[in-house]
Amino acid sequence: MAILQSLIIALSMYSKIPMPRITWTQENTKHVMCFFPVVGIITGVCVWGTGMLLLRNGCKTLLFSSVMTVLPIAVNGGIHMDGLLDTIDALSSYGDRERKLEILKDPHAGAFAVIGACCYFVLCLGLWSEVTAEMLPVIACGYVLSRGMSGFAVLTFPSASKKGLARTFKEGTRKLHAAVLLILYILVPAAGMILLSPGRGLLTVAGALGIFACYRVTAVRQFGGVTGDLAGYFLQLCELAVLGCVVI
Repeated sequence: MAILQSLIIALSMYSKIPMPRITWTQENTKHVMCFFPVVGIITGVCVWGTGMLLLRNGCKTLLFSSVMTVLPIAVNGGIHMDGLLDTIDALSSYGDRERKLEILKDPHAGAFAVIGACCYFVLCLGLWSEVTAEMLPVIACGYVLSRGMSGFAVLTFPSASKKGLARTFKEGTRKLHAAVLLILYILVPAAGMILLSPGRGLLTVAGALGIFACYRVTAVRQFGGVTGDLAGYFLQLCELAVLGCVVI
């Protein structure tokens, strides 16, 4: 029962899929990070299926690109985009570590967050305009890969704050079991990408790993570790990198 409740919490927290309301306890939050990549599986299936449907029915490029840009945000409710924009504001402040962490907690969006959102969506729109049907399976795998990496970072990287959702899930999780499972969530989609399209797959996995390494350096040096906002920041950049590498 606790495992099922962890799945429900993960889906309700990281997606807009309607789920029954559950009271959080120490027991039923132990496996939440293990189910985080399940949201990626759902997102990937939605992206793959919708993309194929639009392309096979002769959808025009601009409409196709617009739908595919918005679709992942619609599935996850924008929770990770919120982290991206908060982090952009914090990094753009060039303040000390304490000031950056304060900005992450600020519910208001600054000018740099708005600029960052515009740039992100324009890049997504442009990249999606170049996507063909044979690219969709590799892109779909990327939504699982990015969440596997993000969850693994939450469990294994140092925490920047003693409070917050990332810290809560990290402390309540059986780290060894969850880390092993999250590694599988990284290896399986990575292998799938390479098998589906060796050239695109290798480049895409390399790009995702590069973003992951940069994320580790940025999180530790600039913030002292990871937070929930930083996890969202990485996930959105990783998804953009996957899309870019596949198109390239």
